[in-house]
Parts: sequence; structure tokens; C-alpha cells
Amino acid sequence: MLSALAVAVAGGLELAVGEPPTRFHPVAWFGRLVGAVDRAWDQPLAVGMVAVVVLPLGAAAAVGAGVALAASLAPLAAVALAGLTLFLTTSLRSLLSTARGVIADTESDLPAARDGLLALAGRDASALSAGEVRSAAVESASENLADGLVASLAAFVLGGLVASGIGLSPLPVAAGVAAWVKAVNTMDSMLGYRSKRVGTPAARLDDAVMWLPARLGALLLALACGSPRSVARARAWLDGVPSPNSGWPMGTAAAALDVRLENPGVYVLNPGGQLPDAATARSSVTRVGVAGAAAYLLAGLGVFAWF
Repeated sequence: MLSALAVAVAGGLELAVGEPPTRFHPVAWFGRLVGAVDRAWDQPLAVGMVAVVVLPLGAAAAVGAGVALAASLAPLAAVALAGLTLFLTTSLRSLLSTARGVIADTESDLPAARDGLLALAGRDASALSAGEVRSAAVESASENLADGLVASLAAFVLGGLVASGIGLSPLPVAAGVAAWVKAVNTMDSMLGYRSKRVGTPAARLDDAVMWLPARLGALLLALACGSPRSVARARAWLDGVPSPNSGWPMGTAAAALDVRLENPGVYVLNPGGQLPDAATARSSVTRVGVAGAAAYLLAGLGVFAWF
């Protein structure tokens, strides 16, 4: 029951706070460490390999040790710290708010919508139409459901389950694994570009780590849209998506809403559909929120499997 409370703490903070200021956010602090790696090296792959092993493990060890120390003082202190960790390694409210703002701007101020899209998607928005901006917002909300929420929640549950199975205290391990996954994803988002060889190990590790969350996120989104078959429909469009994972939740959204989602010159999902109008795009973001709430609920139930 106390372990499930940690998930409730994370969800409650998400509702109440949404996202701490950057200067107080441990993920931003971690990003500064990653930034020190982001420069020219004589052996970029070797440096990248060391960094992707040392930095996420360091984050996980610090969090796990902190929760274990808190548990030695008071069980509720450990629950609070684990819940805080889970909150800091997930994001939903801020994602939904930003996506809604971009979609609203497409109806009244397209330049502002293009500028706002930079907080969601790493693509050149300067020439995008209103429909293409809405498409990017829907794609990013769907993808980040998996990367920004489901991944850490699933890591928390599975980490605690493994720890319990081998006789370790589950809460410190669960919190540490959630921190490790967030650290890997952060390194990929900062370094995982083809132009940055030092980021290749992080990109490859992130592909492996996000394999399951992407598919779980797609399934949750399909259920939230009332279209369970949309996951299977999405498979037909994924060959053109560079990432082995992000296409699943994005393609599921395209199938469930029967819209075309397109990154011009890169991929098209559901090519027979039309780009989303504002009402459809808003509905998609709402469905991402429903899927996110379901993810929190399932994580809360999942921790009961630890015992």
C-alpha cells in the first residue's frame, strides 16, 4: 500500500504542479552534465560509451541511495522521496498544455504556433502550414506519452518487481531504475543526432529502453481513443519513420483519429487521410491525457505485484 502511495504522490504532484521551474529541476541539472560531453572528441564513440554508462548509473545510484536512506529513517519519508523522483522523471500536464497552446495558435496566429512548436518538436517549422503544425503537435503529444510518462512508470513498476523477486527492497530500486531511464532518454534527446557521434551510444541504448514503453503507450492511446485495432493499423506506415519506436504511438493516433500525420520530407502516417483540423487535434491531446491517467492508474496497481 505504501509503495502504491508513491505513485499517487507522483500523480498528485503532476496535477498540482505540472513542471518545476528549470532552475530547480534535477533533470536540468543532469542535462548540464550531459552538456559537458557535447563537444568534439578524438574518440567520440568511446567517450559516448563511457558517458552513457556512467552518467545514468550515477543518477540511479544517487536516487536509490537517497530512498534507501529515507527508508531507514521513516517508511513515509521513502515513499515521499520515491514519489517525488517519479514525478520529476515524468511529464504530462506541461506536455498537454503546450500542445493545446500550439493548436489554439494555429487558428489565430500561425507564426506564434510555429514558434511554440519548438518546445514540442525538433523540426524546422518556418514553412509549415497550420495543418502541418497541428500534425506535429499531435505527433509530439503521442510520442511523448511514451517517452515522457509511460517509460518511467513502467521502469518504476518493473524495477520494483525484479528487486522484490531477488530479495531486495523494491522502492529504492524502483526509484533508481526510473531515474536511470529518464537519464538515458535525456542523453538521447541532447546527443542522439547523426551529426553527433558522441551521442550514438546513447541513441542506441534509448532505442532499446524505449521499445516496450512505445508499444505500451500506443496501446493505452488506442484504448483511450476507443479504437483498439488502431495499433495494428499503424504497423503498415512505420517503415518510413526513422525511429524504431516513436512511430507506434504516432501511427496509432493517426489510425484512431483517421487523420494524416506528416513530417514533410521524412514520413507520412495514414497517407489517405487529411491533416488534422483544430477540433480533431484538440481531441487527440485530450485522449493523450486520458491515456496518461490510465498509465498512472495501472502503475499504482502494478506495484501490488511486488509482494
